[in-house]
Amino acid sequence: MPVTETAGHFTFADWKESPVSPEDAFPRLAHATVVNAFSGGIEAESTVCGYAIAYDTAATGTFAGMELVTGRVDGRAGAFVLEERGRFDSDGTVHCTFQVVEGSGTGELAGLRGTGGFTYRHGESKVPYTFAYEAGRA
Repeated sequence: MPVTETAGHFTFADWKESPVSPEDAFPRLAHATVVNAFSGGIEAESTVCGYAIAYDTAATGTFAGMELVTGRVDGRAGAFVLEERGRFDSDGTVHCTFQVVEGSGTGELAGLRGTGGFTYRHGESKVPYTFAYEAGRA
């Protein structure tokens, strides 16, 4: 299968974070549930995402999470799960890479494989992403 590269933007529709460990100590842990909306190569009106966050300081740390995307990839309908890992810096920049969880594609996205990423800068309303994928079966 040939690799297809696509791109677009997403927006944070909702972010709810709750502490898992004491909030006044570092390192500390938190959990976040997030809703995103994707446009471009990935189209999804409302994703479901959960993150585990490890804060080194009040403004720096790392995260890992899973995001259920239901929508379309370059016009093909279905759902799939992204495994995400990243870090955030004191200047408000977030760096994240993600990959499709093997076997998670449904519908026209069955067999989907791919990787991508994004860099978010504090204050942006739209976050640009890139995604390179193999479509799987037609």
